[in-house]
Amino acid sequence: MKIALIGYGKMGKTIERIALSRGHEIVLKIGRGNSETFTAEAIKQADVAIEFTQPEAALENVSKCLKAGVPVVCGTTGWNEDVPQAEALCAAYNTAMIQSSNFSLGVNIFFAVNKYLAQLMDKQDAYNVLVEETHHLQKLDAPSGTAITIAEQIIQQLSRKDTWAKERENNPAELAIKAYREPEVPGTHVVTYHSEIDDIEIKHTAHTRDGFALGSVLAAEFLKGRQGVFTMQDVLFPDKA
Repeated sequence: MKIALIGYGKMGKTIERIALSRGHEIVLKIGRGNSETFTAEAIKQADVAIEFTQPEAALENVSKCLKAGVPVVCGTTGWNEDVPQAEALCAAYNTAMIQSSNFSLGVNIFFAVNKYLAQLMDKQDAYNVLVEETHHLQKLDAPSGTAITIAEQIIQQLSRKDTWAKERENNPAELAIKAYREPEVPGTHVVTYHSEIDDIEIKHTAHTRDGFALGSVLAAEFLKGRQGVFTMQDVLFPDKA
């Protein structure tokens, strides 16, 4: 495939390496120093675009690709309120998109385990639950989009929780998400169910950015020739898409 990279920082360069190793061609690289080259004509060179930038730029970037008829894989987090606008454009221009808080295959398996564990814990009122995440110092949004997804999955299954709160609970119905920032941490997420008797914990630790990059390239491969809004679950289980 011909791939456009919208965002050419550390993640963009990792995606480039993974994409080239899988036989793809990078036809456009948009970074901070050449944003003026991000035109409809330029993006139309690509079969699919992969976007990893900043929350304030995501909607404009994704919209530009969709309006040009180019499917988009978007890994930018922190723009959830604007995602429905992008999904509407996807339908209007008969193209395709995947927006995910995390493209790692391991994290998406973790998501499935997290939902199932929350179902099991719904009637176990002796346990309180906490979500913790640790990322590198350059990670701007806190809590991370992945941590919010994890918390929202728990809230959907756990009847005693109805919202999440940053750092600490203000009442028993809230689920606390604690966010830590440390040097050179690609991403660690932990869910702990705590009681006076014991703890139950599930954890995902990313060792490098390669898992996120590989997942985004697999998502791009999945989107080629498709129309509609998809998720990483569709990529993992394509027979159900």
